[in-house]
Parts: sequence; structure tokens; C-alpha cells
Amino acid sequence: MRYLAIDHGTKRTGLAICDADERVASPLCVLQGRKGLALRIAQIVKAEDVGAVVVGLPVNMDDSEGPQAKMVRAFIDELGAHVNAPIHVQDERLSSFAAEEKLHASGLSRGRKRQVLDAIAAAEILQAFLERKSQQ
Repeated sequence: MRYLAIDHGTKRTGLAICDADERVASPLCVLQGRKGLALRIAQIVKAEDVGAVVVGLPVNMDDSEGPQAKMVRAFIDELGAHVNAPIHVQDERLSSFAAEEKLHASGLSRGRKRQVLDAIAAAEILQAFLERKSQQ
């Protein structure tokens, strides 16, 4: 099954997708803005033949959920109204840090890094989900 991962942000939202064998997560794209975001993602889910969605949940280091997590949970509710597929959550702690580490040695300009960072973070979220799923 193909999974689509979402790194939800206030300005940009990164998307990543995995192969049908559920082994490799790859960055897909970065969507700008929040207007109509759930509908745009629903269209991508349909176009990419996605079987389930994984949304990164920004959990604090002490395992508590702050305002960002509440915003993401509200987005998940909105997305559920547009997507006819299971929606899973995955702890996204340190996913942006891992994505920045990967980009550090890439040689990309600061502007180009900003354009792809959220999609790479979404791939980190999805890869963690796939690894956790394979161990169950």
C-alpha cells in the first residue's frame, strides 16, 4: 500500500510518499499556504492512489502536546472529511532536524533548501512510521 505523509506547517506543508512495498519514503512536494489545504491533499491522495495518510504530530520532548499539536489534530479532523482513507499520526520529533542534517551537505542554496525542507521532513516522518510498522 502507498502511504502519504504530511508535515503540516503554518506556512508550508511538506508531503512525502512511499513505494507500494512500503520500504522507501521519498519527498513529494511542498504546498504553500493553508487555504484549501485539506482539499488539495485529498486530490493528491486520489491522484497518487494512496491507501492511507500519516500526519506528523509535533509532540514536545516531555511527551506533552502543545498548541501546534492541537492545530495539527484540528487539521486531521478537517482532512478526514475530505479523504476516504485511514489517517495515522506519527511522532515527528526531530524530523525537521534530521531533514536539515541531510540538506546541510547538499550544496543547495538557502532558498532552495527552504523550498524542499518540509518535504524531506515529511519523508523522515513516513520512514519512521514504516519502520515502526514493520517491527509490529
